[in-house]
Amino acid sequence: MKHIGNLTPAEGSRHKKKRVGRGAGSGHGGTSTRGHKGHQSRSGFSQSRGFEGGQMTLTRRVPKFGFTNINRIEYQEVNVATLQRLVDEQQITNGVVDKDTLLSLGVIRKKSAPVKILGNGDLSAKLSVSCDKISESAKNKIEFAGGAVTVHG
Repeated sequence: MKHIGNLTPAEGSRHKKKRVGRGAGSGHGGTSTRGHKGHQSRSGFSQSRGFEGGQMTLTRRVPKFGFTNINRIEYQEVNVATLQRLVDEQQITNGVVDKDTLLSLGVIRKKSAPVKILGNGDLSAKLSVSCDKISESAKNKIEFAGGAVTVHG
């Protein structure tokens, strides 16, 4: 049975550990953990966001120049040489290369980001490549080896 003398707050309702300003016996009485004098000890004290005690703030330390395009598309790049290496290691056996294949082999990391095939290296295997974007040299190398390219993007 609950009496007024042994009431406690509901489990999980209190987040603050210290009950400051509740007398000398609490260990946080007197100045209530605010220290002596100065603007931080006064009521109504507020500090500007990012204030670092007089040190040059991070926003002022970081260089600000150049331009960042918010519409930039970050492609996951795969070279033709990588595709040839996967064929040589018999990780690609059916000759079909798509995003799911590359993801399962660990060549790319994200399913959501688009894939671009680049023409660095040589290719002798006949592959059917499906990707979001492809360079002209990569397309030529795949088609020269007898493969096919499907671009959807």
